Amino acid sequence: MLTQLTVSNYAIAERVELQFNKGMTALTGETGAGKSIVLDALGLAMGGRADAGAVRHGAKRADITASFDISDIPDAGKWLESHDLDEKNECILRRTISKDGRSKAFINGQPSPLSQLKELGALLMDIHSQHQHQSLLRKDTHRKLLDEFAGAEQLAEHTKAAWKNWHQTQQKLHQRQQNADETEAKLQLLRYQVEELDRLALEDGEQEALEQEQATLSQADAILHCSHQAAQLCTEEESSAGNSLRHALQLLEQLPVEVPELADTLQMLNEAQIQISEAGDNLRRFVDDYEADPARLAEVEERLSAVYQMARKHRIGPEELPELHQRLRDELEELDGGAGSLEQLEAELEKYKAEFDAVAAQLSAKREQAAAELDQRIAHELAQLSMPSVQFVTHLNRDKDGVPAPHGLEDTEFLVSANPGQPARPLAKVASGGELSRISLAIQVVVAQTSTTPTLVFDEVDVGIGGGTAEVVGRLLRSLGSNGQVLCVTHLPQVAAQSHQHLFVSKFTDKEATFSRIEALNDQGRIDEVARMLGGVDMTEQTIAHAKEMVVKGQATHH
Repeated sequence: MLTQLTVSNYAIAERVELQFNKGMTALTGETGAGKSIVLDALGLAMGGRADAGAVRHGAKRADITASFDISDIPDAGKWLESHDLDEKNECILRRTISKDGRSKAFINGQPSPLSQLKELGALLMDIHSQHQHQSLLRKDTHRKLLDEFAGAEQLAEHTKAAWKNWHQTQQKLHQRQQNADETEAKLQLLRYQVEELDRLALEDGEQEALEQEQATLSQADAILHCSHQAAQLCTEEESSAGNSLRHALQLLEQLPVEVPELADTLQMLNEAQIQISEAGDNLRRFVDDYEADPARLAEVEERLSAVYQMARKHRIGPEELPELHQRLRDELEELDGGAGSLEQLEAELEKYKAEFDAVAAQLSAKREQAAAELDQRIAHELAQLSMPSVQFVTHLNRDKDGVPAPHGLEDTEFLVSANPGQPARPLAKVASGGELSRISLAIQVVVAQTSTTPTLVFDEVDVGIGGGTAEVVGRLLRSLGSNGQVLCVTHLPQVAAQSHQHLFVSKFTDKEATFSRIEALNDQGRIDEVARMLGGVDMTEQTIAHAKEMVVKGQATHH
């Protein structure tokens, strides 16, 4: 619900800071005092169109901040969380308008597009005004209200999810059908490429192993020659390393005295002699056992040639061939009988269509049952609002072709017939501003127990009515406020007397500048204001007594 509204340098308001409570809040005051400031400011906070002329004369910019408690508005909480703007149970909408007409929007302190402000604002507040675009004129609002009244919100979400599955599959199938020739050509190419790679059957790491083996086999003579020479240099010639080491050891061992400093050196020479002897033995065994294998070399080179040729064909490195093989195999499987095949997509589409039909039929049944009850209850409220001849119809227009839609099998639209004998027509084409406000009030009263919009704003819903009907309007608004939060601008004392909270709007002039003041009235202030609304400027004792009686009676009103 709305908890606070702060308005700076907007219209004739220099600085207004208001606290709001649950229940019904009435805004009253003399004509021209600035009652519209509150509603217009709220409209801007909800993303309404900005006008540079609204900036107070002499100020650089207007600043409007609306704070909401969203602890009981899960949809708003989810929206904020999905946009990384959540601040626990608080939501602050801010709008600034500069004198050149440019405006900025903020959500919980973060700059945000105006579209997001509108989207979030629709979850927080619904403004019903004769001079603004009203949600009641939109079909999606009609459907939302009906589904809430029917308790079918979850069923509607399931229907939308089923439609999404069907729609995505239909798009895939349509794309495949549109590109059938191209797909068939691609299939043939994939089959050929995969068959080639199947025949090659190159394994991971095989190419590197073949290259190593080919390098070894191709240098067999050089390897044998060098190994033989190395064996001779180790041990077989007179000048071999082994003989040289033996001679060095003999010289050191024949020293006339023992030299401790050479002990480590003697040990190293002994170890080196042993290692050289073993190395020579290994080399001789290698030379005796080593054989060149020209046939194997030819096989390896032929295999490598096939690998290199395949890599050039696909314009990749040889080491990438196994990965390419698997990728092409997966793509072929998907197109040829897999998840992306025409047959599979057609089967999935049929399955998702059946799922949609089942859940949408349940939703339609609930809507049809709820629509009749909704019409009956709204008709009762309209009669109390002096509109007994107005016929209200919740029209469910079923798609004859049965084509799935995200909202189900039918469109929902509220129709009215203003006079007996006339056909029911859409609200926007029949109802006048005052009539639309009262029809909206009747609808909101009926769906108040199920509506997810916590704050309702009504601008002069009492236009053109008076007497007992005005008292009924006040009672209905108070009833709405008991279940949520209602703000209303009114000129009727019968309505104002029944509010839970009363805000009085006035204006004054100081040093040739005009200012607007908005204050919350205490009990006596409420009586005085209702008396003013009853009798004008000159208030008699009888007027004040009547006002007191109305306020006392209004505060005891229950609907």
